[in-house]
Amino acid sequence: MTDAAHAPRPVYLISNDDGVYAPGLQVLVECAQALGEVVVVAPDSNRSGFSNALTLDKPLRVSRTQLGYYAVNGTPVDCVHLALNGLLEEDPYRVITGINAGANLGDDALYSGTIAGATEGRFIGRTCIAFSITAHVPQHLETARAVAADLLRRVETLQLPPRTILNVNIPDVPRESLRGYRITRLGHRRRAGDVIPGTDPRGHQVYWIGVAGEGEDAGPGTDFHAIDNGFVSITPLHADMTRHDVMGHLGDWLG
Repeated sequence: MTDAAHAPRPVYLISNDDGVYAPGLQVLVECAQALGEVVVVAPDSNRSGFSNALTLDKPLRVSRTQLGYYAVNGTPVDCVHLALNGLLEEDPYRVITGINAGANLGDDALYSGTIAGATEGRFIGRTCIAFSITAHVPQHLETARAVAADLLRRVETLQLPPRTILNVNIPDVPRESLRGYRITRLGHRRRAGDVIPGTDPRGHQVYWIGVAGEGEDAGPGTDFHAIDNGFVSITPLHADMTRHDVMGHLGDWLG
């Protein structure tokens, strides 16, 4: 036997924002198990829309599910942060998140816990991937399974700068209807719909957040356009929020 035969398998850390029992998470686990060992650290319930929030006002509690997954009473970023900073004995080989039920296109990147969980993995130095399928009640998770399995293999030959995240959106269509891959940029949505007022059982005024706006900057080259035309959208993201192109203008402004 060679030393390679005894080499430990790489460890994939998986999280999401739909919760530890979400069907999409289990699909992603099965894809990663073909390539290495898997550790799941995910919220104990749905934490969609929590973006990059960390829980700082209370302790985090961790339990184990029947499958051995770590369930955390916190946000997706809490989960990955906890895994990288004490829960696991050593850093995982790669951090992947999803498969989210619902698209994460354009401005969704500002709110998505799925993307935020992958972004929190930036410290390990390998490209992290956030997977989403475009339906809130997916009918074709097998399509997402095929795409995730393919990209997790392909990413092994990909060399990108540190702190790069791939945001992958997959159309909820039969696998045979999928037209391929497109490398895209984030588009932009129109302003969201108005909040929806209501009254709770105790007579207090409440509000539901309205639906997200449709794509406004959604032409060729955007993630919206790829999805609308039956392609998987792959958008490279990074954590640097600096607006580099206006720094000179700001310098002139200050004189």
